[in-house]
Amino acid sequence: MAGEALVLSKVDRAQVATRFARYQRLTVRQKKRWIEILLAWEAKNRYDVFDEQGFPALRVEETGRGFGELLKRLFLGPLRPFSSIVSDQQSDEVLLQLRRPFRFIFHRLEIRSGSGELIGAIQRRWSWIRRIYTIEDANGQPIAQLFGPILKPWTFEIRVNEQVIGTVRKRWSGLLKEMFTDADNFGIELGQIDDPTLKALAFAATVLVDVVHFERAKN
Repeated sequence: MAGEALVLSKVDRAQVATRFARYQRLTVRQKKRWIEILLAWEAKNRYDVFDEQGFPALRVEETGRGFGELLKRLFLGPLRPFSSIVSDQQSDEVLLQLRRPFRFIFHRLEIRSGSGELIGAIQRRWSWIRRIYTIEDANGQPIAQLFGPILKPWTFEIRVNEQVIGTVRKRWSGLLKEMFTDADNFGIELGQIDDPTLKALAFAATVLVDVVHFERAKN
C-alpha cells in the first residue's frame, strides 16, 4: 500500500520549500537488517529522519530492482549510480527525488521535487586534499559550499561567502556498529539557514556524503 501512495502523491517545488522551512535540526539514522550485518551484504540504502523533537519526519529509500542493481552495489560500491526518494513518514508523500549519475571522481547528486521539478545539485570540486562540494540551484549557479575540514573528518560545513551557516556531521554510532557495519548516523544543523530550498539541498547532500565518504566498499 505504501508503494501505491508514493506513486499517487508527489509534492511540487513550492511544497518542498514550505516543508523544509520548519526544520532547524535533523537526525538521520541509516537502517540495516541483521542479514546485511552478518553476511556483509550491501543492500539498498535506507534512512529514517527525525526532527529536533525526535519525532519521525522523513524516510529516504534507494530505489531500483533487478540483478543489474545488485551487481552495481556489489562491484561498484560507493561509486555506483543510484536513485533515491525522500518521503514523509506519516503520509508517504514523495518530497524529493535524488539521482546520482556515475562519476569516478567528480561526484554529483541531482535533486528534484517529488513531481520532478529540478531544485538543484551537489557537485564535488577538484582539490588535492580537501573535501569540497558546490551546492547549485536549479539554474546550475553556486549558492553555497559543502566544506570538509582536514582535521574534522566526520564534519562537513555548509558555507555561504566563507561563513559557516550549518553542518552535516557523522555521529558516533556505538562500538559494535562502527566496527562491524557501515550503518551511519548524521546530525544536520540548519538553524542559521534562511533559504528553505538550501535546507532541502543540504539535507539531500547527506546521502551523497554518506555513500562517498563513509560507506565501505564490499568485495
